[in-house]
Amino acid sequence: MKKVLLFIIFVLYLWTLEASGRERLANEDLSGLYARSIEQVLRLEPEEVDLATAALIISEQWSDMVYGRRYLSQLDDMAYEILERLEDGKLLESYKAIAVINKYLFEELGFESISEASNPNDLFLHTVLDKRRGYCLSLSILYLSLGERLGLPLYGVVVPGHFFVRYDDGQVRFNIETTGKGGYASDEHYIEKFNVPEGDDDSIYMLNLDKIQTLGCFFNNLGNSYSDISDTDSAQRALEMAVDINPLLAESHTNLGNIYLKKGWIKEAVKEYRAALEIKPDDAKTHNNLGNAYFQQEWWNDAISEYTKSVNLDPNFIDAYKNLSSAYCKKEMYESASSWVRQALSLKPEDAGLYKQLGDVYSQMGGYKEAIIQYEKALKFDGDLAEAYYGLGVCCNKLGLFEEEIVAYKEALAIKPDMVSALVNLGGAYFAKQDYDTAIEFYSRAVGIKPEDSTIRYNLGAAYSNKEDYQQAVIEYRKAIEIEPRMGDAHKGLGLAYYKLEKYDLAAEHIKIAKDLGVEIAEELLAAIEDKL
Repeated sequence: MKKVLLFIIFVLYLWTLEASGRERLANEDLSGLYARSIEQVLRLEPEEVDLATAALIISEQWSDMVYGRRYLSQLDDMAYEILERLEDGKLLESYKAIAVINKYLFEELGFESISEASNPNDLFLHTVLDKRRGYCLSLSILYLSLGERLGLPLYGVVVPGHFFVRYDDGQVRFNIETTGKGGYASDEHYIEKFNVPEGDDDSIYMLNLDKIQTLGCFFNNLGNSYSDISDTDSAQRALEMAVDINPLLAESHTNLGNIYLKKGWIKEAVKEYRAALEIKPDDAKTHNNLGNAYFQQEWWNDAISEYTKSVNLDPNFIDAYKNLSSAYCKKEMYESASSWVRQALSLKPEDAGLYKQLGDVYSQMGGYKEAIIQYEKALKFDGDLAEAYYGLGVCCNKLGLFEEEIVAYKEALAIKPDMVSALVNLGGAYFAKQDYDTAIEFYSRAVGIKPEDSTIRYNLGAAYSNKEDYQQAVIEYRKAIEIEPRMGDAHKGLGLAYYKLEKYDLAAEHIKIAKDLGVEIAEELLAAIEDKL
């Protein structure tokens, strides 16, 4: 009923314009004006799409506070204002209209560009109209929406990492840079600055896009916006649309691969990264991301190969250096691992994370004193780096500095109270001091965060057992075994707890399981249980 009412209001609005003698806009006969869903839009022929209507449908899906028809009315008013100026100057349907649009948009109304698309809301047409600011794609959508109302031959154009508008009437052709107040930039400028792939006749880059293809670019950015707010399901749907519409847009394949990788769909992620690299083989970030997919598969050599390609393509790409170090650590090639971190530090000498990573490398090598030096350097640059405090705690434990170990873990937890590894290790430190109550406190906090971790359950059971609270020890050991039935040490602990509770049949049962699983059982305990039986 609401949709029917909106349609009637819109028809009456058009009738009122005609009755008032106001000139019709060029888009008023487009079927796309009556679309109510993106699915309806995508079923249209490109020339029947109303770009602004489609963009505002997406705005309404993003935020239920948006009423798209109000913004369409605002766009129409802007178009009529431009039309009056074009008629006065006899510029209608001429490339000379572009100067009039630029003056109106960027000088009189004050629309401006933002340096980077860090806020997802800056993508949407309604926010561009509200705030009079946007980035390359969102400002271009505004420009194209006005162009379709004025009947101007304007097209969206995409290059890697950028979007702009082109005027092309078949005789006159030039580019319009919406982030530069509508100024002109040559094809060569875009090809060189944005590293457009060469020699591919099937490429989508630098071509005049139809309206559906322009929406495909919009879906690519929309997917990133959903990813930024951790809505991976919506991001996946948007990016799958982007890939379906523009299969030759490398960025859409890469971004979809990133979503698949987040979901643990490694095979699907690899497929998308490879598709992106077929289109744009010199993309350092995509090689790095493909390396990440191989890393998750534990294909260390393949990961190293991709990370190396990434570094060769972009020698300033710090993430690739970090990832190379991690991969070499997995292969226990620690000299190579430390070398890559040091190369990254030469590029970014005040990066606390790099010093922390170098500390991790030394720690894995057994160079605990050198690792401590690196962790302390990390903390000089970032005193809130909990992972550096955690690394310090591990090294202090290895060096027998148990009081310092406890202090380090507590510092880590002061920054990140839910850091499970620090909670477990701190519990272990107090366990070693035979302070079982405090050990239980930290193990219990860790279990509260990761209740399905069998090892933490086992540790908690051991602490209760050493405290001689065998009833509670049984509860924790049994939970550990429910999670990991072949955990021999948990069966052994459970057998001992049952023995202490004088449940000798159960004690014998679990001690036998532990022995069958290869756990060494003291002869005295075996004899004692047998004697009781």
